[in-house]
Amino acid sequence: MTEVGKARKRKEDARLLTGRTQWTDNLRQPGMLHVMFLRSPMAHARITGVDVSAARDLPGVVAAFSGQDFAAEQGSLPCAWPVSEDIVIPDHPPMAVSEVRYVGEAVACVVATDRYLAADALEAIEVDYEPLPAVLDMNEALAPDSPKVHEAGNQAFTVKITSGDVEAAFRDAPVVIDRTYIQQRLIPSAMEPRSVLATTDGDSFTLWSATQIPHVLRVMLAVVTGIPEHKIRVIAPDVGGGFGSKLQVTAEEVLCLLLTKRLGKPVKWTESRSEGNLTVHHGRDQIQHLRLAAEADGRIRGLQVELLADMGAYLMLVTPGVPLLGASMFNGIYKMDAYEFGCTGVFTTKMPTDAYRGAGRPEATYGIERMMDELAAELRLDPLEVRRRNWIKHEEFPFTTISGLTYDSGNYEAATDKAMALFGYDKLRAEQADRRDRGDPVQLGIGVSTFTEMCGLAPSRMLGAANYGAGGWEHGSVRMLPTGKVEVVTGSSPHGQGHVTAWSQITSDALGVPFEDITVLHGDTAIAPRGMDTYGSRSLTVGGIAVLKACDKVKDKARKLASHMLECSPDDLDFAEGVFKVKGTDSQKSIQELAYAAFTAHDLPEGVEARLDSDATFDPENYSFPHGTHLCAVEVDTETGMAKIRSYVAVDDVGKVVNPLIVEGQIHGGIAQGVAQALYEEAVYDAEGNLLTTTMADYLLPTAMDLPDFVTDRTETPATSNPLGAKGVGEAGTIASTPAVVNAIVDALRPRGVHDIQMPCTPERIWRALR
Repeated sequence: MTEVGKARKRKEDARLLTGRTQWTDNLRQPGMLHVMFLRSPMAHARITGVDVSAARDLPGVVAAFSGQDFAAEQGSLPCAWPVSEDIVIPDHPPMAVSEVRYVGEAVACVVATDRYLAADALEAIEVDYEPLPAVLDMNEALAPDSPKVHEAGNQAFTVKITSGDVEAAFRDAPVVIDRTYIQQRLIPSAMEPRSVLATTDGDSFTLWSATQIPHVLRVMLAVVTGIPEHKIRVIAPDVGGGFGSKLQVTAEEVLCLLLTKRLGKPVKWTESRSEGNLTVHHGRDQIQHLRLAAEADGRIRGLQVELLADMGAYLMLVTPGVPLLGASMFNGIYKMDAYEFGCTGVFTTKMPTDAYRGAGRPEATYGIERMMDELAAELRLDPLEVRRRNWIKHEEFPFTTISGLTYDSGNYEAATDKAMALFGYDKLRAEQADRRDRGDPVQLGIGVSTFTEMCGLAPSRMLGAANYGAGGWEHGSVRMLPTGKVEVVTGSSPHGQGHVTAWSQITSDALGVPFEDITVLHGDTAIAPRGMDTYGSRSLTVGGIAVLKACDKVKDKARKLASHMLECSPDDLDFAEGVFKVKGTDSQKSIQELAYAAFTAHDLPEGVEARLDSDATFDPENYSFPHGTHLCAVEVDTETGMAKIRSYVAVDDVGKVVNPLIVEGQIHGGIAQGVAQALYEEAVYDAEGNLLTTTMADYLLPTAMDLPDFVTDRTETPATSNPLGAKGVGEAGTIASTPAVVNAIVDALRPRGVHDIQMPCTPERIWRALR
């Protein structure tokens, strides 16, 4: 049996689950100091004075600094995605010098012998502020008389994309649906808070960070601080989750590096959970105005999308690009004649937004899937029937969509048919009709989400065309050790996805080496010097393929050596299950034997090196396009507003599956986060710009008790963009689930005149909508 496709338990779980591992806050260095940051209590103000002298005199305090102390060397935090010619990218000092623009922005710091002494000493720092008006509402921010977040104004950028004749599509259209949806602001809540430890030997620097992007971080630290790149080593040890929140170059990473440079000692910072809610970049936060034109039979003629996207106070690493990742996805799996997308980025005095699980794709999928249900209601058709009349049929692939992407493969019919059977769709519709006829106070709603997404963030040429500041390639190396064991080195840095297990399975099949004889190294720029890291469901479809291609190169080297040792032509050798065998004979050599022969180098043919080790870089020709059908049944108590998910079915197509257990875990976790947006989570600011949801008592995260059992299954339509046929899976559950849940709630209440509930769909909001 091959390894690919086997439900292997994860190699890494034993040490991760028992804590027998290294994470950043667990690290200790001789003479290590701790830094804590004083953060602005005001959303917008000028800094007229900072006095740290009293803090410096307290026991255990080694140093205290203001932003002014680092003004000459701290640079500006980077934005790597200038999405338009009119974009405004303001300076973003890691520690504020003259003005603060959101509550939580660092204004000073204390370095002490332990973190508690440092935290206590913050109280001795005096900061004088001159208050300025907070800017919180996006529509008001764009008004000519609005207070300015930055001198250049509150408009960060505008983007307009048009395909087809939009005016003709809407002219005399029998049906036009016009809706506005709110994507509320979310706070990423990874299991492990952010943590940074910087050290120096006087000439070079090592930075440990709970980051998703050690390679990108190394480059950006060199750019921001001026420290030569070859003098910086970045290590991401075992990282406890990220979901995009650790796809960032943070103020604390830059400042810890500069502090250790200045003090000559190791400096560590670990955030508290409430500090994280304030200062981890937030997600979503869009106002979506959508117009859809259709024929009387439900066929879509055109779609118009106009977004306002809240950037927060600054543009961070990929902030402006996030809403544009959805630009090609608002059309979803559907055919149409015309499409128009517009987006305006808006500065406000809030924590900046950036990538959060799905990054633009969940927002787009929510928009189109809500509109498909609205179209079905307008025409009094079943929501699945409207989708069938519009989606791309399986025989039409590859298919170039109205937004210009070419979907390589898919079978929406198969996924939907399987989901309907598992869900008991017709039976639930009959129960729904019965409850409506009886006037049952607890109504049943059925929600549909038939989705696709673009992921595997690549290829480089497409990213270049979008003006993204980096490529989408990935690197992998395979080392054949003398004893026949294998070390795989990957530039894709995991933070819980199961890379070590999946990469071992791929390598085992490719080289015929036992799964147990393979180890995977990652996350350290001194060990894995090349990589573009982990985000956008790209690890397997880009990083895993780089490893597979490195394995192919190992086999090519081994074939040359085997042909020499077996005295035959390379073309006369068959390779299977780790053994090169001369055709028609019993003469053979295992790849492990060849690894030892290369190591001894006693009898190497001309031009063959004393190693089989190989590396490869993979840059795909296209994104990958997983898809699926998610169905949700929700019971809504019309007297109390309480919504409870009764059943949830997800049938996903992620192409060729390497490890079904890992896929199940990714789908389950993704659905949980999507359901959380639909029902529970929301970052709330008051009128002065204070974040009110700074703790888990205020920011509601669902527990296992709040979620139903998920029924999951798969169809398999291999991708054509990579040799494994794999598609991304890490964000699929999040992208599909939010509209499925909200569509179900609205479906339950539609006979009572409700056609939208603003997320999160709390009992109070549902109760008020009914009244």
